[in-house]
Amino acid sequence: MIIDFHTHAFAPAVAAHALTSLMEHSGMLPCTDGTVMGLQQAMRRAGVNHSVILPIATKASQHQVVNDFAHAVNQLEGMTGFGSVYPLAPDALDTLDRIAALGLKGIKLHPEYQSFDVDDPRVLPVYEKASRLGLITVFHCGVDISYGSGPVRTTPERMHNILDCFSAPVVASHLGGWLQWGEVLEHLAGTDIYLDTAFLYGRIPHQLAVQIVQKHDARRILFGSDSPWSEIEHELHLVRSLKCSPEREAAILGGNAARLLGLSTEDMADN
Repeated sequence: MIIDFHTHAFAPAVAAHALTSLMEHSGMLPCTDGTVMGLQQAMRRAGVNHSVILPIATKASQHQVVNDFAHAVNQLEGMTGFGSVYPLAPDALDTLDRIAALGLKGIKLHPEYQSFDVDDPRVLPVYEKASRLGLITVFHCGVDISYGSGPVRTTPERMHNILDCFSAPVVASHLGGWLQWGEVLEHLAGTDIYLDTAFLYGRIPHQLAVQIVQKHDARRILFGSDSPWSEIEHELHLVRSLKCSPEREAAILGGNAARLLGLSTEDMADN
């Protein structure tokens, strides 16, 4: 049973435009057409049973369309859609109420795309309310490939400094901080935060990945691919190369995510 906790897809009407824009900023080539159907095809090829789609509201005016899309995703078999909130928007806290009312299980925040520092005191009420509502909060962490050498708004140290704001699960993407894995080993590995494995294949020094996974609680590591920006099969290969016991590997590939999302592993195994 495999759950991909970190994927992206867009509504058919905007998928082509969204991919083109992201390609221009990042220089990356996508592995799917950016639609939910394209993701489903990639899942079948890789043997993935369930995926979490993480949309991002890059401005306040996107709150309704992004969260309506996530709600629609939740109606599909094998899919969970998370919501998003623009943290500095005047209606951010009200939007969290709507996200919870829609039955969404979490939110995705991306400080670079959303123009805030992860430890900015102005956004702490958003974290606290998300926790009160029981929402999982997923952060992009570390360098963002689209922003090159710009300032990193979500470093491992800054993530560590805000953990006390949360009473619900927090996920630091890209094994805690893309291209900042030495700092992850120092500041995040071994804490209560969840780490996902998205976009690591061919990018993280293998021994450093092994060190982080060995130091961190295996119950708090989640498989993620970052599809369509990386091939799911490649990211699965990375996880399977980390020298984990069969039990730890099974937890990382799906068991931990199933527990977080409240999914039945028996039902998924039958699909």
